[in-house]
Amino acid sequence: MKKLLVVVLLLALSLPGAVLAAEKKKDPLAAWKPKFDPSGAKYTYILSNISHPVIEGVAAGYRIRDKVWEASNGQIYVDYRPLRQLGGEKDVYNKLKLGAVQGMLSSSVFAANAADKLGIVNLPYVVDTFDKLDTFRNDPEVWGPFSNAAASKGVLAIDITGYGPYGWATTEPVKNLADAKKFNFRVAEAPVNADFYKAWGLQFTVMPWGDVPQALQTGVITGLDHTAIVCNITKKFTIAKSFTELNYAQGLFVHLINKRWLDKLPADLKATFLKVVAEESAATRALTRQQHDAQVAKAKDAGIEFIQLSAEEIAELKKLAEPVLEKWGKKIGPDYLAKVRAKLGS
Repeated sequence: MKKLLVVVLLLALSLPGAVLAAEKKKDPLAAWKPKFDPSGAKYTYILSNISHPVIEGVAAGYRIRDKVWEASNGQIYVDYRPLRQLGGEKDVYNKLKLGAVQGMLSSSVFAANAADKLGIVNLPYVVDTFDKLDTFRNDPEVWGPFSNAAASKGVLAIDITGYGPYGWATTEPVKNLADAKKFNFRVAEAPVNADFYKAWGLQFTVMPWGDVPQALQTGVITGLDHTAIVCNITKKFTIAKSFTELNYAQGLFVHLINKRWLDKLPADLKATFLKVVAEESAATRALTRQQHDAQVAKAKDAGIEFIQLSAEEIAELKKLAEPVLEKWGKKIGPDYLAKVRAKLGS
């Protein structure tokens, strides 16, 4: 009887640990595993991203994987690695330049590190709507210089997907610029963001994304500069109950590729690869519009208040940001910036 009791006790003590171990072993990407055997591929394209494929702009990598496999008759395998499997963006970009990684869906915030011209999509009220993004991508006069901006480093920008328009998720409603001055906003780790927040006269804290949940919970930050898609999916609205729709920029993933790898492909496979990437990226941009509408609707159903600034308030934000555009235009190329703004009506 004593032995039996000991066995039961040991089982009781070990069971929680076994369950925990099993939970840890669960693959968060199991649903996205390929339905084909890639072992016979002649060419492998390792593609990285830091986010979760529940976001359509991230899931694009899996759709590209499957379509490229089909269109190339199993000759090219896109080995897609989201969720920071290959590390942070800086490390992945260094591997990309060397060719150890062949592609990355880079956040637009980081992409500017590859070339100043890539930073044009981060400027406030330039490429700020879904329609302008499509126009920007589909007009060779403005897309061409963007695509080839980092060519001297052996890197091309071959396409673009996204995660919706930016705004302010805040712990209390923000209905105008005066309200906004009462908040401390988390902004991305990019100099351009700091510059236009300074121009707007707002308090802000530059903070890694991983630090945001605790900072929101503890009140270190009271506002979050991000998109409704990301805020709702990552449950930031559980604390920040209001969202002010600034729509000053689109959250984007820039598809960067190692030029040497691309150029080594046979001409027919290169054309096939680029065609699939273009088609799937365009389809994803359409899906992102739908995801934005769906996530906003879900957030509203959950009680989140969505606020639109008046035309006068938006005009004031644009006016205050103009010196920032002039400053960054010198880095990006003033003629190029002027051409993009003219083409997009920004």
